[in-house]
Amino acid sequence: MGVSIEEVKKLRDLTGVGLTDAKKALEESEGDFDKALEEMRKKGLTRAEKKGDREARMGLVDSYVHDNRIGVVVEVNCETDFVARLDDFKTLVHEIAMQVAAMSPQFVSEADIPEDEYARVKQELLESDALKSKPADMQDKIVEGQLKKHFADKVLLSQAYILDDGKTVEAHVKESIAKLGENIVVRQFRRIELGVSE
Repeated sequence: MGVSIEEVKKLRDLTGVGLTDAKKALEESEGDFDKALEEMRKKGLTRAEKKGDREARMGLVDSYVHDNRIGVVVEVNCETDFVARLDDFKTLVHEIAMQVAAMSPQFVSEADIPEDEYARVKQELLESDALKSKPADMQDKIVEGQLKKHFADKVLLSQAYILDDGKTVEAHVKESIAKLGENIVVRQFRRIELGVSE
């Protein structure tokens, strides 16, 4: 089945894959654009996972001020200065600053949660009355699930993305990695709210 060059280009632009891959995906999906898009996104995200180990030291520092009451500064890194200057990357960094302003996370990733804080919450959950009534072999799994849920809103990358709550911030960053072809790392952020001190 023949596919139009316009659809091939559209698929390439949306997923960041090459023209040949985009054409092949459309042909394999028998011209079903949505099906081809889904398959290419899966492949793109797989490639994004592989790029995650590459060093990212370039990037941008961006700020966002909401209603003169909340101010945010974020640092997001990529691999090259070229990508740092692209509008897609600048948009991503600004969206992350907006996310921090709106959702007030405490940590960038789960790895940033202090061990003593994690241990304290875990101990509280282990000692809860609700857990004692559960089978012993299930308690650890239950606590792990409760810990993930407890910290989900506190961890930036685990939060639901404010512009599309069907995915996490981490998934949104991985989509950008797939599209831009470089590793992207949210390095740090600072959030200041008028009248609120840490």
